[in-house]
Amino acid sequence: MAQDVDFDEDDLRTLAGPRSFERGRGYVDAVTAMEVSDGWISATVHGTDAYEAELTLDDSHGLAGRCDCPFGAEGNFCKHLVALGLAVLAEPEAVPRQRGRARTRARELDAWLVALSRGELLALVREQVSGDRQLARRLELRAASARGDLSEVGARIRELLDTASFARYGYVEYADAPAYGEQASQAVSAITALTAAGRPADAMSLSREAMRLLSEAQDVIDDSDGHLDRVGAALAEAHLDACRAAHPDPGETARWLVGHLLSDLDDLTGIDPLDYAEVLGVPGSLRVRELAAAAWDRNRTGWAEKHLMERLAKAEGDVDGWIAVQAADLAPDGTTHLGVARELDTAGRAAEALRWAERGVEETPDDITPDLALIDYLCDRYLSAGRLSDAVALRRVQFTARRSLAAYRQLRTAAQAAGCWQAEREGALVRLRADAARQQSSYGGPVLVDALLDDGDVDAAWQAAAETGAHDRQWRALADQAQAVRPADALAVHLRLAEPLMRQTGNAVYEQLAGLLLSMRDCHHRLGTEDEFTAYLADLRAGHKRKRNLMRLLAQHGL
Repeated sequence: MAQDVDFDEDDLRTLAGPRSFERGRGYVDAVTAMEVSDGWISATVHGTDAYEAELTLDDSHGLAGRCDCPFGAEGNFCKHLVALGLAVLAEPEAVPRQRGRARTRARELDAWLVALSRGELLALVREQVSGDRQLARRLELRAASARGDLSEVGARIRELLDTASFARYGYVEYADAPAYGEQASQAVSAITALTAAGRPADAMSLSREAMRLLSEAQDVIDDSDGHLDRVGAALAEAHLDACRAAHPDPGETARWLVGHLLSDLDDLTGIDPLDYAEVLGVPGSLRVRELAAAAWDRNRTGWAEKHLMERLAKAEGDVDGWIAVQAADLAPDGTTHLGVARELDTAGRAAEALRWAERGVEETPDDITPDLALIDYLCDRYLSAGRLSDAVALRRVQFTARRSLAAYRQLRTAAQAAGCWQAEREGALVRLRADAARQQSSYGGPVLVDALLDDGDVDAAWQAAAETGAHDRQWRALADQAQAVRPADALAVHLRLAEPLMRQTGNAVYEQLAGLLLSMRDCHHRLGTEDEFTAYLADLRAGHKRKRNLMRLLAQHGL
């Protein structure tokens, strides 16, 4: 693990869910035989049976766990894993001690093995092989690789990558994926051993076949934890090492590399063509560029073709080449234009960047709203250049297309900077009043009410709400802002909003109700009708005295 204990109870609760987390608390005392190593903590947890639980934690995948109980075998973070995690958290100081003991044992074992004679080591290995058929098969494969028995190695690699022995009804379940991944990793070891044995060309050929077989296996495996990704990455590394040792034909390697990168096989291996620069040399690298360009010409909208061309252009520092790839498949809302603009900014070509961003807005079809990030980018550029009227015009386009409170605020900011907010405000409010009249409101009520409230124009907001209707959230905001000058109107709103809360329960409801009561008290104080509030509160307390949490909360607020 990256640190001694790099998780907490919240992590366990998130992974397990509240029910399994609470059940796990009852099993903390059932955790025995805990072992700690770098990256994992394991233990036996006694429940209906004795289950082996293991927690793992690394920087890339975070906290995870495996348990061989029935629930854990289905891929769930079970109560036994929660119990193990809680046991660790109960004594965090024990983790570094146990890890230190594990490292000491490993060093002592290594020292003992080093001291054995060749004959003693052979006797030990033979003893282990005789009692462990899986170990025997692994060593047989390594031996075949070492002596260059390509037929035997190829046959065994195909067996190792075959899912048949793990599949149930033609599919490998989540619980069986780790075992398949461990078996598949033996194929990588065999290919690596072939290269070490002086057969890199054979290793290269077999690694390519193994990539194909692993890709086919991916379709019938629940690999949620990424076991196949790790095997695929290891296969890619083994292939690259074999190529470096074999010095293959650059043209043939370029053809294979481009074909692989444009196929589904690359989903697992993640091969970077730039890693092959030494293997390809200048001629092979040029051939890769030619083949990639030809493939892209045939399919300008293909994701794999586009990604490969982008990668090559970036590596060569070819900004114009990268832009040409983007220009062939522009998103209708201007997001691609924005990406190009930012790339040009990085290259120090600000004027071109601005023009690309402007094109993004200009070329957006009328029935599509330009990307908001693109509009923000352009407005920032306009404001920086003192083009205030252009920024206002752009914010007006945004507001017209998407009349929200956020768009209204952005229009106001731009127009205030340009000194033309009063005129812009009148036009914006005309549109919002038309929306409200047609009952084209957002989920939280008419934007018109929110906009007027945001402007601080409470009287106009109240009138709009009375004429066109408003959401309860808006009425609450109106009453809170108006109660100093319109206490009677505000009190009526507070009373109406409190009524349905009386029939509900829960601490969140009680908090809302207490807030409304405080506002009512203020309104009555302003109206000089404190006695009415006292009577109202007494009736409320009498009618809801069994709601102990509510009574306690009212007392805390002095009600």
